[in-house]
Amino acid sequence: MVRTVVFAAILVALAPATTAQVTVIGGGLARDCYEAAKYGLLSQVAAEELCTRALEHEALNLTNRAATFTNRGVLRMRQGKLDAALGDYAASKRISPGSGPTWLNEGAAYILKQDYNSALVSLDKAIELDSSDLYAAYYNRALARERTGDVEGAYYDFLKSRELNPDYKPTDEQLARFTVETN
Repeated sequence: MVRTVVFAAILVALAPATTAQVTVIGGGLARDCYEAAKYGLLSQVAAEELCTRALEHEALNLTNRAATFTNRGVLRMRQGKLDAALGDYAASKRISPGSGPTWLNEGAAYILKQDYNSALVSLDKAIELDSSDLYAAYYNRALARERTGDVEGAYYDFLKSRELNPDYKPTDEQLARFTVETN
């Protein structure tokens, strides 16, 4: 089984949270790709090439193939190659449409592209699938909601993110911007 990386870099004040890697069970290039995405063992470019070699040269089962597309997408997203990352997430979803981390990463890529409505679709699906990093899905959805004008929805998503992971400091930083008024 392959794990997917969840995008965890905060690029700007309203950047998406976490990169979910998908774990690959077994050895080989696909496993090395996962570890490179998760632990940053190689440069982003070298890690992306490793993932590409795994996809082109290894006989992967469908689960590991989907995970490797997602992991390469994470690496591409970190490099700012957002369209290429979205292509990898689409390929992963064609193979394994029920992978929450893939939908979560896709939502993060759409936030970085400032396509907040598409981000909401992806993040709603990540939440529906009970993604492994559910706090990040709520955090990212809060960012997208706020940018589409749904400030109240954003606030409640930030609260849910904090409930799911009270140690994730960016959530507290975002919540500090809100003032709650009662009538």
